Amino acid sequence: MTNSAKNSAVSSLRKDDKAKKFLIIQQKMIGDVLTSTILCEAIKKEFPTAEVHYLVNQHTLPVLENNPYIDKKIVITALIEKSVKRFYKFLLGIKNEDYDVVIDVYGKIGSTLISYYSGAKIRIAYHKKHTAIFYTHIISRLKKPKNQASLAIENRLKLLEPLGISFQNLEPKIYLTTPEKENAKQFLKDSGLKLSKPIVMISVLGSGPQKTYPPQYMAKLLDSLVSNWPEVQLLFNYIPKQREEALAIYSATTEKTQKHIYFEVFGKSLREFLAITHFCKVVIGNEGGANNMAKALGVPTFSIFAPYLNKQNWFGKTEENKHVAKHLSEFISFTEEDVKKSKKNPQAYYQAFKPEFLKKDLQHFIEKLKNEV
Repeated sequence: MTNSAKNSAVSSLRKDDKAKKFLIIQQKMIGDVLTSTILCEAIKKEFPTAEVHYLVNQHTLPVLENNPYIDKKIVITALIEKSVKRFYKFLLGIKNEDYDVVIDVYGKIGSTLISYYSGAKIRIAYHKKHTAIFYTHIISRLKKPKNQASLAIENRLKLLEPLGISFQNLEPKIYLTTPEKENAKQFLKDSGLKLSKPIVMISVLGSGPQKTYPPQYMAKLLDSLVSNWPEVQLLFNYIPKQREEALAIYSATTEKTQKHIYFEVFGKSLREFLAITHFCKVVIGNEGGANNMAKALGVPTFSIFAPYLNKQNWFGKTEENKHVAKHLSEFISFTEEDVKKSKKNPQAYYQAFKPEFLKKDLQHFIEKLKNEV
């Protein structure tokens, strides 16, 4: 598409009074899907009559429930992705939707085919080797934030620039219903917790070994937390298959700390977990989906980043008033060579991420929370 044709398509999008139809594609991880909901919100604010569809994987649907900026959720399943026949039928369904704009945040081969086959006059994606011939507008990612938000936020909003939508200070949001909150409140009461005392969710485990703070270090942090916050009630965030790993951390804490841990109290579904988190004073632990969901619920977080990750990708200066994020590079010399090495051997770098480095910051964060009304 020529530059003239591109400009004409965008100009037509704004001049025509007919309601426009948008498709946002963001597959796979919950944190990515949740973060990309800001695109839906930004589009709805700019084009109030627009119809916004969101293409995601099945397991991420819980964080999208009740989102007022999403008109329709389109689910692509593993069966569809693995079957040429099913995928082709899926493509036909996409084409029949007659989208005006497709924004492919995911940027893989499958989503590229979906975008191209949609027939939308405006197709936007990030710059990659294969994207130039399939999309009308190609966006280069920022390497450093321009607006003090995380790169995850800023680069997503950059995808809207071809539509004339400038940066907005938006944050992902999760929407709970009143019954969900009431059920969670009753569950916590029935489990012996007191809502009048602080409840803290601990992200004891990351999504994998490469994103999990050493168990013995986590146990020491929890001991310190209880010592500085005697009235605290701790919940562990884990799923049944992670029970033994979570139990190992519980067992490594002192007897005093264990009395503050309600190990068997956890949500049986993602929506239950979210409703329980709503009643937490803070979420502390490994950076990941749970902490991102807590932010979307308006709950403060203290996140420990894996050594191989770039903190700027998922944490911005705009968050510092309510959230804290710590990376090993803030405590020891950490070169570009260390970044490469930490990807190959994260555990060696995790061992250098001593709990003593975090205790002072965690205590300061706790004192700040205590003083909040």
